[in-house]
This record gives sequence, C-alpha cells and structure tokens, in this order.
Amino acid sequence: MARHTIPGSERQALEGARAIGPARPDERIEVTLRLRARTSAAHALSASGLGDDTHPGQRRYLTRAQYAASHGADAHDIASVAAFAKAHGLSVVESDEARRSVVLSGSTQSMNDAFGVQLQQFEHAAGTYRGRTGPVSVPSDLAGIVEGVFGLDDRPAAEPHFQRYVPVLGMHAVPAKAFTPPALARLYDFPTDADGSGQCIGIIELGGGYRPADITAYFASLGIPSPKVKSVLVDHAKNHPTNASSADGEVMLDIEVAAAVAPKATIAVYFAPNTTAGFLDAITKAVHDDINKPSVISISWGASESNWTAQAMTQYDQAFQAAAAMGVTICAAAGDNGSSDGVPDGKAHVDFPSSSPNVLACGGTKLLASSASKISSEVVWNEGATTSATGGGVSGFFALPSYQAKAGVPVAAGAGGKAGRGVPDVAGDADPATGYEVRVDGENLVIGGTSAVAPLWAGLVALLNQKLGHPVGLLNPLLYGSLTGKGATHDITSGNNGSYSAKAGWDPCTGWGSPNGAKLVKALGT
Repeated sequence: MARHTIPGSERQALEGARAIGPARPDERIEVTLRLRARTSAAHALSASGLGDDTHPGQRRYLTRAQYAASHGADAHDIASVAAFAKAHGLSVVESDEARRSVVLSGSTQSMNDAFGVQLQQFEHAAGTYRGRTGPVSVPSDLAGIVEGVFGLDDRPAAEPHFQRYVPVLGMHAVPAKAFTPPALARLYDFPTDADGSGQCIGIIELGGGYRPADITAYFASLGIPSPKVKSVLVDHAKNHPTNASSADGEVMLDIEVAAAVAPKATIAVYFAPNTTAGFLDAITKAVHDDINKPSVISISWGASESNWTAQAMTQYDQAFQAAAAMGVTICAAAGDNGSSDGVPDGKAHVDFPSSSPNVLACGGTKLLASSASKISSEVVWNEGATTSATGGGVSGFFALPSYQAKAGVPVAAGAGGKAGRGVPDVAGDADPATGYEVRVDGENLVIGGTSAVAPLWAGLVALLNQKLGHPVGLLNPLLYGSLTGKGATHDITSGNNGSYSAKAGWDPCTGWGSPNGAKLVKALGT
C-alpha cells in the first residue's frame, strides 16, 4: 500500500547518542496522533479580531464547547484512524475531538509496521531512550488527516528553566538579595484590589511534584491563606516529589509564585511525562480543560528550536492558537542560557515553546530595590552569557508575526537572513542572585531563572482578568500596538544576553520590559 510521509516528522539521534539495538519488540507503547481541524484555529483568530490589536473587551472569544464544535477533529477522521489502528493491531486508548487527538497503544513491532519506522534503543551521556531516525509515515488514505505522530520517541523533550541560587564560597560570599513573590508584586505595582478570585491558573510540569505540607507552610510564612491546588495527571504521570535538587524546584517555584500573586485563583497543575507527546498532551489537556477552565497557562519548560521537529512546533503552535481563540493566555519562559540557548555551536538560538507567536514569551532581568515600593535598578539578567542569562533572539522557524512588523526585530543570526519571530515579549526579575524566596521539599531556597517570570506574569494575568471582567487572552498584538507608550512596562535599556543588547523600546533580551501592573490595568481598562 502507498504511504504518506508526515511533513516535518524527520528526527535525528540526540547529539552524541548511538543506537545499541532494536527497541524491545514486546514493549507496549502509546502514541498520540494529531488530526486535522474541521477549520483552522488561524481562521478563528482572524475572524474574531484575536490576532490583531483589538481590545480584549471587544474580542469575540469562543467557549471551549464552541471551539470544539467548529475547530475540533471530525468524527469521520477519528473513525478512519480507528480503522487504521485495528488493521495494524493497535488499540484506541482515547479519542478527543476538541484536542484533535487519538491515543493508540500497541507493541513496538506493531508501531514499526503502522508508522514505517524502526524503533531502536539509543544510549547517550545522560542515559538511554527509545528513538527513531528519519520520518514517520501513514497509509496514503490518511494523508492530510493525520498531521502529527508523537510518542514513538521517548527522549527528554524539554528542560525546566530555573536556577538555584548558590553563593560563591569564600571570604566575600554575597548573600542573595532575594524577594518574596508579594514583594515583587508590590515593586511591579500589581493591582492590590484583586486576588485572582474566579480565575484558574494552569501550570504545565514535566516531572517532579509538590507536597501539600510545603505549600501550607510557605503560605503561612507569607501570611497568605493556602491556595487551592489541584493535580491533573496526563499520560500516566504522577505528582511525584523527591528532593529539592530535582524538578520539584520547578513545580514549587511555579505554584508558589503564581499563587502568592493571585492567592484566590485555583491552581491546576498538569503533570505529564517529559516527552514530546507528554508535553503536547499536557498543553492540549490544559487548553481544552472544561472542568478547571484555566484562563492563563504558565510553561517554564522548553528547549532550543534546534531540538524540535517541525511537526512538533507546528502542532504545539496550533494548540496555542486554539488557546488564543478561547481567550486563554499562554506565558512561557524564554530560557536561561543567553542567546545561545545552551546550544554549543557558536550560533544564536531561541527557546521553544516561548518562540511561538501565540505565546507571551517571558525574559529575565536583574532587579534591585531601594525600598519596598521602589526599584533602584533593573538591567538584563546576565551572570554568564551561556550559563546564567536570559534567553532571547530571533526564531529560525516562525516567521515575523504581523504584530512585530514595526518592533525592529533584527534578522536572525542563525536563520539565513530570514525575518523571524522576536523573543521575548516581556520580562521580570530572574537573576538567581536577586531571586525568589520559595520552599521546596522542606527547604527554604532562593531560585531564579525565566521559569519564575512565566508564573509571575501568569499571576498578573489572572488579576487582570478578574479586574477587567473578561480575559485578556493573547496580549502580544496589544503590547506591540495600542499599549505602547502607555507605561505598561518598565523599559530595560542596559545589558546584553550574549549576541543581543538592550535598547530603548523592544529588544531581544527583555522585550518591552518588566510589568507596571497599575498602568497595564489602566491601559487595558480604557
């Protein structure tokens, strides 16, 4: 039977990895297939004034039910995939029209035959993984129906973008000039007459966990009532806390920052495996969650665009378009390794998913305060251009979005002269030396990284949504349009992240700068 290659599905082995033999033939594998939409999310964005500088109060957001009905997968397409699965000895675990997802389960051999791959075991410096090289294909009668296949390869997809503050040992060890999240909210003038009531903040986590006792103790120390935190388990993942040196640092940082800023918001934590499939499934679960209904989602995990397949970036971006159409804001960390994004090839790279044009990309600053309410200085976070500095730069995958046409985004250093999406959009305190006081697995720590900036902005968005009485949704077109010149952000004009330097206006280090909550509320409320 003729086969159809899934565009953008080609994979290479991880850098330095080598194949050590076929994957175990009797291993049970689950894969997520993403199907085409009845009509595209991009169409929903343009039809509702969501992709341009339309004021959020005048945008026509879709409910989750409306979105599923008009832009979900077609039942006939789902039936075609079920027939394909049956023919190849695979079982349908789950199908979801709204998420355009069908999850199939089967043996390694069945997966090899169904998708035209040869799954192998690979070993590399950090361990082993089940993987593939080359493209994925499906029978030609599924051409155009199946847009992405995820889960055949279980290599780690992303890294958490947090850094623990470790004082330099010696005579002159400098203590961190750290802040509690409420202290930063005061410095950034977040609205004090809002607490996140009626909002849900979704948080994506690809490992680690939280202990309720830590949350209780932390919020007691701040004098704030404990937030309502719920775990949503995706693809058999668990809330699995271990120790303070693990991904627990990410989980606790995200919950504690978001909830300290918006203490009456419900916090829904979506735990998923750290694979391309797990990450995608967590995002679509959160975006389409009709029970918890998050109005803002915080993502502090990512990896350089060079680590992703085109099919993955395309499908994640379509999930973010769906979020925008429903008025859900996505905040994503821009990375902690400067303009290289940790890729040791001497070129500039940006971090995904923050490079999606449908995401509020959050960069990092170093902030010092002269009093509880006054910032004395704020510069680009850079304590080591490749190891401890804000990510930022120009996408080599996503084209320059129309909202950035006048922002002065430079041509990407590594994009062959193409104009691409500029990263980040906004920023906030991220330097571990001026980091966030948090509690992780019974330890009081100071943690920084752009990981902290995404939940900080997510908490602010929850406050904005409560104050305005409607979701602000995709903020990007407004930040580059009607909000410019309104003082909604503190412009950061000093410092660099390696390849790029700060300047007046937007720049590829801190975007438009850090938030001025009161002026942002005022500008959005008029």
